[in-house]
Amino acid sequence: MIEKQLRKYIMPNVLAMMGTSCYILADTFFISASEGADGITALNLVLPIYGLIYAIGSMIGIGSATRYSLDRALGTEDYPHYFSNSVFWTLLISLPFVALGIFMPDKVLQFMGADTVILEVGLSYTQIVLCFAPFFMLNYTCTAFVRNDGSPKIAMAATLFSGIFNIIFDYIFMFPMGMGMVGAALATGISPIVSMLICMGHFSSRRNTVRFLVRRPSPKKLVRACQLGVVAFVGEMSSGITTMVFNLILLRLAGNTAVAAYGVIANTALVGTALFNGISQGLQPLASESHGKGDEQGEKRIYRHSLEIAGVFAVVLVLLAVLFAQPLVSVFNSQNSPELEAYAVWGMRLYFVGFLFAFFNIVKAGFCSATGKGKESSVIAVLRGVIAITAFAFLLSGWLGVTGVWLAFPAAELFTLLVSVFGFKKLGGFKEG
Repeated sequence: MIEKQLRKYIMPNVLAMMGTSCYILADTFFISASEGADGITALNLVLPIYGLIYAIGSMIGIGSATRYSLDRALGTEDYPHYFSNSVFWTLLISLPFVALGIFMPDKVLQFMGADTVILEVGLSYTQIVLCFAPFFMLNYTCTAFVRNDGSPKIAMAATLFSGIFNIIFDYIFMFPMGMGMVGAALATGISPIVSMLICMGHFSSRRNTVRFLVRRPSPKKLVRACQLGVVAFVGEMSSGITTMVFNLILLRLAGNTAVAAYGVIANTALVGTALFNGISQGLQPLASESHGKGDEQGEKRIYRHSLEIAGVFAVVLVLLAVLFAQPLVSVFNSQNSPELEAYAVWGMRLYFVGFLFAFFNIVKAGFCSATGKGKESSVIAVLRGVIAITAFAFLLSGWLGVTGVWLAFPAAELFTLLVSVFGFKKLGGFKEG
């Protein structure tokens, strides 16, 4: 039964993606305990850098693994080259981040909006994150190919155990060893290395069919992979773009405390986004296989059941945010700031309503990508992750102030949903099955 098979892929991937989101959430908790609101503000200014690093890594890695699965199902002869091609281009593109980390981390942090106080707190953290960029990026290639090669549980274990490592060593490095923000950055930077080492368990096993081929890197294959990786790119990048735009607006409207409040909201929301990205990526191997075989009924069943699972998660997530916003915020409010609490509690309740629409957009974009509908998936991803969220942030903040910033996410997701349902039908594109 295809629904049962789908759940076997989706649930490990959901857990794996949530493990990834724990990287930043653990940092937020321990940094708030160690450095207070200034530490959270520094972390939030670095989040767009994480977003760009993760986005490029996911676009190349997940896009290559998706193209690998599609071409293998279609019987294309040269599909094995996608793995080594992904490794080469990922490492090459990560080098500028390393150079920035070595030579000008202060300029990067100042560009993100840091003042003198925040620069002092966050400089070492920014430097280490940039220098570990190759590992953050390459981890996507490893986990995506392991998952698509029939081992979703190993991919899940890799990401979960790396998340657990991050949480444990965040504490060890920051408190018993007294390393502060340096310790938080090191724990986060080493985590993807742990994940890749676990993935080696699959690559060295008899079940492995992925091969590293020593060949000339192919720009053409990179482009073909990235066409299907746009959804993953925007899924990761959207949080970085949103954070950067929101930071700039909130700094102008209410200063560092509002940015710290948004840091709590955004980092908590990462868990929600991870849930739906996990479903979106988990459906990919089966959807690609069904599409390659021409099984339209199988495609429709995968799409519908994925939406059903995501819809249930969305309702539960919003209810938890509305009912438990205050205790959630208090976990990260180590200085018991009433101003931070006021901003964050109200903001969380408004912001999380957006997941009632986001689940549909994220799953649909992932399904379109998995079945070769690159244009449709790109429209959804770019609209929700870049264009709509930016436009609504400026529009609503000018009208409603800080409240308008919190409402920008739900407004953008609702707008994208309406466009994807009604706009595509008018254009003769993707139709709901």
